[in-house]
Amino acid sequence: MPKHIGLDLGTANTRMFVKGKGIIMRSPTVVTVDKEEERVVALGREAKMMIGKTPSHMEAFRPIRNGVVADFEVASLMLREYFVRTESLSLFNRPVVLVSTPENCTEVERLAVENAIFAAGAKAVGTVRSSIAAAIGAGLRINSHRACMIVDIGAGMTQVALICSGRIVKSRAIKLGGDKLDNAIINSLLSRRDLFIGEISAEMIKLKIGAAIEGVNRGFADVSGRNEKLKCAQTVRITTEDVHHAIHSALEAICRTILLVLESSPPEIAGDISDYGVMLVGGGANIYGIGELITKKTGLRVTVAKNPMDCECIGIGRLIEKPSILTDGLLYKNR
Repeated sequence: MPKHIGLDLGTANTRMFVKGKGIIMRSPTVVTVDKEEERVVALGREAKMMIGKTPSHMEAFRPIRNGVVADFEVASLMLREYFVRTESLSLFNRPVVLVSTPENCTEVERLAVENAIFAAGAKAVGTVRSSIAAAIGAGLRINSHRACMIVDIGAGMTQVALICSGRIVKSRAIKLGGDKLDNAIINSLLSRRDLFIGEISAEMIKLKIGAAIEGVNRGFADVSGRNEKLKCAQTVRITTEDVHHAIHSALEAICRTILLVLESSPPEIAGDISDYGVMLVGGGANIYGIGELITKKTGLRVTVAKNPMDCECIGIGRLIEKPSILTDGLLYKNR
């Protein structure tokens, strides 16, 4: 019997669900490839630590950007390696895969995701909208006549969706997420301190001492990089205020997106959201004070999901185990 797999292909992390076992893998969506031999050298956390440190014949790739395939060949190599390592693919067994795709995904981009999974060895591939999957995983009653709003702040994008009676009524996706926040920190330190740091360092200080709201002191962090004026290595002490200064404008853009979706919705649905609030999922939900900021800017009550980073994969898994959750069911393509 083929294994039934759920895939949450995120810009930053990939999660894999296997029917009967739950989420069996959480791994950074990074792969290091030997360009000369066209083989995978490192995967996941090991590959992430190699970003910016590889020799000339190797390269660390992020093959998924904004929920879609940025490099088809590398994405296929990565997925095949995941299938093999989790014993989901063998000579006699090919997996059946259900994968989520973002709200603004075009038909061409969706086909690229499907084809990459087929090229990795899948027998059949089905797709589900990521907001629907995340809402199910967060425990929202998507088939209720009472509307709900889900805000998914991922690494590559933020998706806002209004769901009612099992369907997405209004949605909007912007290419602004955790990666843009990291880049904002990098650019801010470069312009204000002449210090150039890497992506991993920026992500670390964002989560360790960052805050979405003003007037919060979460301490400090010492971060090392290269002084662009002196052309030498340097370590600088960064405060919560420094991080907030770098990321606040991007976070406010996310709040404006929530308001735009709400303002364009029918009044009855807007009334439901005003009464019951917003469910926040994704890695961005872990930013200190993000819920408080959204409430301040939108007037909406915010609930952070219990496992915000796993919600999408949990929802995919529930759909695999019980496809009838969706009134239209699930359609798979075979190859």
